[in-house]
Amino acid sequence: MDGDNQHIGRLAIKAPPFWPEEPELWFAQLEGQFALGGITQDATKYLYVIAHIETKYAREVRDIITQLPEAGKYKAIKKALIQRLTITHEQRTRQLLEHEELGDRKPSQFLRHLRTLAGSNVPEQLLRTLWIGRLPSQMQVILTTRTEDRLEEVAEQADRIAEVTSRSVAATTNSTTEKQTLEDQIKKLTEQIAKLNNRQFYRSKSRSKNWSPRRRSQSRSQSRTNQENEEICYYHRRFGSKANKCQQPCKFKKENEEESH
Repeated sequence: MDGDNQHIGRLAIKAPPFWPEEPELWFAQLEGQFALGGITQDATKYLYVIAHIETKYAREVRDIITQLPEAGKYKAIKKALIQRLTITHEQRTRQLLEHEELGDRKPSQFLRHLRTLAGSNVPEQLLRTLWIGRLPSQMQVILTTRTEDRLEEVAEQADRIAEVTSRSVAATTNSTTEKQTLEDQIKKLTEQIAKLNNRQFYRSKSRSKNWSPRRRSQSRSQSRTNQENEEICYYHRRFGSKANKCQQPCKFKKENEEESH
């Protein structure tokens, strides 16, 4: 019966997924499952750990896995994983001070990120100073006056300032783009008008060259002839003095009479 109970307890264990960012917390959760399942043997605990860590993290403790001690296997693997995967307090603080920037995050998101890195080891006032120091200079001027307010409330105001600033920048960008577009349209229209004027100029010049005094005289003479023909009827225009008919008004006879006199 004891063996059956132990077997049932082992089947009921649900080890949480390995958490490399917080290995110490993961081991605490795992040991809670060991207690519920009644698992106490060192080798069994060790095998649970090996079965639930990914290969890239197993590589960090390769020396422990390949050269297991005779006793204390679980304790050895636990100690190695926690030491090698946990970022030390000094490393967290250095990262907080030297490498973290606001980027494209909201000020409140950035504050939560810094707070996660700092943990419980960085005082609230230092965290406030570090956070405000990473914000844009115009925003710093406004927020530094709220020294007595809760940091979360200050972060909310920082978000509002960032939102208003982004809208202003977007509006300015759109206005500049529209202005450039209008200027481009005016430039193209001016070029088109200049081309049309050039074409009109060359056409006029070409016509003036082809319009000589001789052609002008010929044109006047032809115009006068056409006018005279219009004053003579069809029969006299076609048959002249041999025409047997005449359609009035017609100046043919009158002109002939003047010429005979």
